[in-house]
Amino acid sequence: MKLSQFKFNLPESLVANNPAEQRDEARLMVLHKDSGKIEHKIFKDVLGYFDDKDVMILNNTKVFPARLYGNKEKTGATIEVFLLRELNKELRLWDVLVDPARKIRVGNKLYFGDDDLLVAEVVDNTTSRGRTIRFLFEGTDEEFRKNVEILGETPLPKYIKRKATAEDKERYQTIFAKHEGAVAAPTAGLHFSRELMKRLELKGVEFAEVTLHVGLGTFRTVEVEDLTKHKMDSEQFIIEPKDAGIVNKAIEEKRKICAVGTTSMRAIESAVSANRTLKAANDWTSKFIFPPYDFSIANSMITNFHTPESTLLMMVSAFGGYENVMNAYEVAVKEKYKFYSYGDAMLII
Repeated sequence: MKLSQFKFNLPESLVANNPAEQRDEARLMVLHKDSGKIEHKIFKDVLGYFDDKDVMILNNTKVFPARLYGNKEKTGATIEVFLLRELNKELRLWDVLVDPARKIRVGNKLYFGDDDLLVAEVVDNTTSRGRTIRFLFEGTDEEFRKNVEILGETPLPKYIKRKATAEDKERYQTIFAKHEGAVAAPTAGLHFSRELMKRLELKGVEFAEVTLHVGLGTFRTVEVEDLTKHKMDSEQFIIEPKDAGIVNKAIEEKRKICAVGTTSMRAIESAVSANRTLKAANDWTSKFIFPPYDFSIANSMITNFHTPESTLLMMVSAFGGYENVMNAYEVAVKEKYKFYSYGDAMLII
């Protein structure tokens, strides 16, 4: 398939800048992939589509406050430093993006916080905006992380045109987030409230967790018309044996298995055994899923509404059927569903 087949017109007014008042009261579009039928619901209605022994696969990655603002030595210029991933815990080496990048050279020192709570030195250039920095910090890892927590901002995506607030710290995080390492939230999971999870549990729905640390590559634009030539960024994922066991039992019993989010789907599709069951894994994936694609594990999926020409829209189209999904997106625009991270949800079943 070609990149241009995933274009659609999205009015800016449909980009959600704020979350729904209650997590589980965002709107929910239900797309039946066999018939293409569409239903309009509220997210908590998801309860009506799952039964005893069905399984939902959740991504339990935790977003850390990845956006820091520092000052360059001598000039005092303000520099945005976006922490991508920790390269070496002992040396406190981090892979980061800097903005404006033209001002930052190897050897420069950056100071963070009014009383220079953290100081970092640029040790390498990685890409045009990418740098490797080393934090010059003598304390424990716990103290270091506490300082990052104090200084860092919730890394809201750039298309949300406002500053991050205290509310974002809670709402740009799933209620089941456990393992820190993501620089963007697995957004389909943001719609689950504690009450809804409890009600699903009472109904007998089981939860399996995977960890996929979402990187900034999730927002990277596709720049090639021929999709086979696009390269995905690598992301770390972990699937524990007990969670693989929960999923495999459901496969065996022909239950509904729902991947909550494109990140959960990528993780499970990156760990399929020869007999199409789920393997435990601790690995990196750069898997790019676009139509046509034969899915091995999940037979339903919850996802948000994605950007035109994004790899996320491509995966959803592979799962729900290209015509079905593009038609559903047309309906979503007409019905004024909210798009992107804080937007509404879609259940493909």
